[in-house]
Amino acid sequence: MTAVLLRRLLALPVVLAAAALFVFALPRLSGRDTALSVLRSRTGEAEPDPAALAALRERYGLDGSWLDQFLNWAGGILTGDLGISWTSRTPVSGLLWPALGTSLIITVLALVLAGLAGVPLGVAAARRPGGRLDRALTTGSVLGVAVPEFVLGTVLVLVFAVLIPVLPATGWGKPAQAVLPVLTLAAFPAALTAQLVRAETVDALGRPHVAVARSKGLTDRVVVWRHGGRLALTSVTSLSGLFLGGLLGGSVVIEVLFSVPGLGRLLYDAVLGQDLPVVQAGLLAVVAVAALAGIGAELLALALDPVARSADGAAS
Repeated sequence: MTAVLLRRLLALPVVLAAAALFVFALPRLSGRDTALSVLRSRTGEAEPDPAALAALRERYGLDGSWLDQFLNWAGGILTGDLGISWTSRTPVSGLLWPALGTSLIITVLALVLAGLAGVPLGVAAARRPGGRLDRALTTGSVLGVAVPEFVLGTVLVLVFAVLIPVLPATGWGKPAQAVLPVLTLAAFPAALTAQLVRAETVDALGRPHVAVARSKGLTDRVVVWRHGGRLALTSVTSLSGLFLGGLLGGSVVIEVLFSVPGLGRLLYDAVLGQDLPVVQAGLLAVVAVAALAGIGAELLALALDPVARSADGAAS
């Protein structure tokens, strides 16, 4: 595990550097004049004053070459300076960290809920493939994957905030306000987790060592959870890092729908306001969190799987 950790940590700076270069270059590859677009959105004039345009470029450091702009931006990041928001005129870090913390709370809660629901359902369905529970799980999983988040979120608001007003529809700060966003965000990973666990458990229960375990008199429940569920849990853990990064980056719809002041909502507002420093810092934060989550998930999966841990140790 130590070797894996060292390899991933050594690769992390390369991943972040590549992500920073991509995040910086993407808006500039569109061919649009960033300063001109910002000034047009502020003044409403199709052809702003050239002097005002030149002053805006100088203020935001857009008058230099791309290389100079990138080096200044990247150097600021290395020293903890994420720049100044073009919209609010405040440090980007003061906007980013609270929003990122809110999004992480929702995302982690959604992943925990997905695991608590998906793992037991997948294992239970694997005990009787083709049974009622298995068919119900397949149908529910298809719906969980196919139904868009904004549709599911709207339905939950209609049911639990309008027809049966037991939960608030929007806002953030109280535990009850997190219920609907977390439920909506958890549906997709819960469906995938249940199907993955079900498939992995069915495969594990068909292996020879399971037949040996049954011949020793172990109960069906013990055999299923010890030999099937644990292997499936290892696979789910390996994917949890991808789930975390995907949910964090895709939480825009959830946070806009439920008025949650998270990273997704911050990026949404920044894109509409053409606030480039906030967009760049937010996207880079998503990549960094996803990379760190992937490392953590891989280490946890190795801890749960002695065979893979032994193989990794032999390879290193």
